[in-house]
Amino acid sequence: LEFSLGYSHPILVEAPEGITFKVESPTRFSVEGIDKQKVGEVAANIRKLRKPDPYKAKGVKYEGEVIRRKVGKAGK
Repeated sequence: LEFSLGYSHPILVEAPEGITFKVESPTRFSVEGIDKQKVGEVAANIRKLRKPDPYKAKGVKYEGEVIRRKVGKAGK
């Protein structure tokens, strides 16, 4: 699975044994497997690559995850 997360290079993630990636759209994918702990671990490692930003809510998010937005500086 190849990610373009705003770095100078694409990030490649290989699926470990027993884990499969299902790409639903260019911005949505799912991690599937029999071992629930391993699935969660792989999903957490992918999320760690680009955590959601509290100001713009950009980044890798779990489905249904609510990001608490912060208010930016007051403009002049």
